[in-house]
Amino acid sequence: MVSFWYRGLISKALSVVAPLLLLLLDCAAASEVAVPNNFSSSNIIRSRDIISSGCNLFQGKWVVDSSYPLYESSTCPFIDPEFDCIKFGRPDKQYLKFSWKPDSCNLPRFNGVDFLKRWSGKKIMFVGDSLSLNQWQSLACMIHASVPNSKTTYVRLESLSSVTFQDYGVSLLLYRSPYLVDITREKIGRVLKLDSIQQGNAWKGMDMLIFNTWHWWTHKGNAQSWDYIQDGSTISKDMNRLMAFYKGLTTWARWVDLNIDPAKTKVFFQGISPTHYQGRDWQSASSSKNCNGEQLPLTGSTYPGGVPPEVEVVSRVINRIKKPVFLLDITTLSQLRKDAHPSAYSGDHSGVDCSHWCLPGLPDTWNQLLYAALVM
Repeated sequence: MVSFWYRGLISKALSVVAPLLLLLLDCAAASEVAVPNNFSSSNIIRSRDIISSGCNLFQGKWVVDSSYPLYESSTCPFIDPEFDCIKFGRPDKQYLKFSWKPDSCNLPRFNGVDFLKRWSGKKIMFVGDSLSLNQWQSLACMIHASVPNSKTTYVRLESLSSVTFQDYGVSLLLYRSPYLVDITREKIGRVLKLDSIQQGNAWKGMDMLIFNTWHWWTHKGNAQSWDYIQDGSTISKDMNRLMAFYKGLTTWARWVDLNIDPAKTKVFFQGISPTHYQGRDWQSASSSKNCNGEQLPLTGSTYPGGVPPEVEVVSRVINRIKKPVFLLDITTLSQLRKDAHPSAYSGDHSGVDCSHWCLPGLPDTWNQLLYAALVM
């Protein structure tokens, strides 16, 4: 297992070469995702920051709110040990008492019964890595808290898991796909194919899709789940990870344009979830080495460490998709939550986890934003 500190180091190294790579992405963009001559990026639901009357849901600050959390971890049967910080000894509770307050409007409070009625008989699938798992379990807990006596079925498997609220016919599914593109086993070993997405067949027929990828693109050594990387006809041992991410995400964008009928399926992309392994990112003279011991979010609405380069990659790719894709632009608001990680209180990870998030916790806000995008 890769050390969490090492992940932070890799991300920092990528930021050094990012400006040149982003210039290269601009040069390659036209050939990567075809855009009609009469098509304007203003037609794309890129992040739909402005949903109603100039409301930017993603610009704001964290405020103390005694009505939180939205549920108790002890009463939710769907939380994995790695996210169950209270169960595994986290002594402070103040991190649970914050809500997200947009500057220009009010974020509607999540209503689980309303959500179930709106999506009665529907299938909702999260596709991605363990951050998708984080958000999927959060949404299941939020709904369960609203209908604690509702009949549910819970299936937890390696590649495909589900929670079904039987009284409403609503299924929340999780399809594990850390890269979104395919990894195939061949004679030379495991090959990450940047232009192949055969697994996408499993995503068809959903009423809502929420995609996520990034964290695994930085993994190296024993934590890397492939031996070779294939870009077109070129097979190599490695390549620049930010460029690989761009190419893989572009393949996903093509899949969306070819396979999604917006009249039948809503598509979301979970923005880049940040890590907090470098204390200097949020405080110039910080005594913190990482998120461990952090108990309060940052004040204000900007993050001292700036926006990571992978966020720009996501933005550029989604801007060129012809079909409507809503970007849950959660990066900055999550960067402010250096206090919300499992840190030393994960039941499934050794060391300090500054990648994932406690439940209840920050992913509940991601799902409130998802709910707001559906009802506003």
